[in-house]
Amino acid sequence: MVTMSEDKFLTGRVAMITGGASGIGRGIALALAEAGADVAIGSRSASTKPCKDEIEARGVRALAMNLDVASTDSVQAFYDVAVKVFGKVDILANSAGIMAEETICGHSDELWHQTVDVNLNGVYRTIKVCLPGMIERKWGRIINIASTAAEVGSPMYAAYCASKAGVVGLTHCVALEGAPHGVSCNAISPGWTETDLAIDAIRRYAEAEGRSVAEYMEEINQANPQKRMIQPEEIGSLAVFLCRNEALGLTMQNITVSAGSLW
Repeated sequence: MVTMSEDKFLTGRVAMITGGASGIGRGIALALAEAGADVAIGSRSASTKPCKDEIEARGVRALAMNLDVASTDSVQAFYDVAVKVFGKVDILANSAGIMAEETICGHSDELWHQTVDVNLNGVYRTIKVCLPGMIERKWGRIINIASTAAEVGSPMYAAYCASKAGVVGLTHCVALEGAPHGVSCNAISPGWTETDLAIDAIRRYAEAEGRSVAEYMEEINQANPQKRMIQPEEIGSLAVFLCRNEALGLTMQNITVSAGSLW
């Protein structure tokens, strides 16, 4: 039975989060745990133990596994273990993603396909295994992390922009399939967010121009109407709101969180 209190309204719910050990995924995982959900996190590139400990410190159960969303077998194994441990998956948050920086004319085919496979096909794979159970139980929340890059193009980022635009399109279709069954599906499109992925990109840009990381970050901050970067915790708070029963009517949306910036 799901209990409903003001601060722990997700008690009895189970969340599965890709890319959940760091950055935006970690922010979502901790926010959902704070709201009472048991949480399964998967990550390919980051250690999952620190985040698992942080989740359990919030008084809920946690599962942490290696996960490669570009592998159907890996996604299926992660889902199967989550269901074995927790009994179900009520909430799916897709945060795993990679970034590619190449011009179209000189783009590596391998890098193109890898970017699309992780950023778009990975979302398809996790939804495909989680959605049937949500439909059967008449309750589900799917949250896909897209990007402002889904709607604003940029030179050198064709694969990233195209894959994130695909996530938004997939979100629309899944929302319509889930709508008659109490399942919502939304995309969140963050702008510059202070994550390891963003800092790594900033470091590359700064080094290429002979500048410091701090100087480059400050330039990004000053170019933003709010003079700052988005924090992962802000995305986590929005994800929690989307899981409320009162938010069921909010579906098929691409919600931009960019502090007023277009990119």
